[in-house]
This record gives sequence, structure tokens and C-alpha cells, in this order.
Amino acid sequence: MAKFLAVHPLSTPVTIAEGIPLAKLAKAYSTIDAYWVHTWAQQDENGKITKLLCEWNAPNIDEVRKVVAKLPCPTEGVYPMIIVDSEDL
Repeated sequence: MAKFLAVHPLSTPVTIAEGIPLAKLAKAYSTIDAYWVHTWAQQDENGKITKLLCEWNAPNIDEVRKVVAKLPCPTEGVYPMIIVDSEDL
């Protein structure tokens, strides 16, 4: 299955606790065709989340876009991605 990165800039920074409901929605909206793997959260100097970088697995980008469109946060875009580990080099 292909990997995709959904980027969500948050207009108002949130705490980790405030972001948990959004993560639960991403998990709940996941389908057999597009499922959320994990997220990196960019934080500001106060430790609040300003941007979410979410890894999704899906057969194609449109399946991810369908799920991400249901989330109550802005989406900068959904992009194809690969993962390169330092151990791979």
C-alpha cells in the first residue's frame, strides 16, 4: 500500500490534550482503503501544536483525501511520500 502525508496547519495552537479528539476522529474515519498510521506534531515555544503531519496508508491519494475532508481542521494538502531511514543508507 502506498504512503501519503496529510499536512494540517492549525490556525490556533492547541495542547496535546486538546488535539486528542482530532486524533480519535482520524482513527474513527479510517477505512480499509485509507487508514491513519501516525502523526508528527510541530510545536511552538510554549509546547502547543501548530501543525500536524499525518502519515496515511492507502491504495491512492483520492482515498486519503476523502477521509481527510471529513476532519474538522484545515488541510494544506495531501502528498505522496516515502520513508527513508538512516539505517537504509
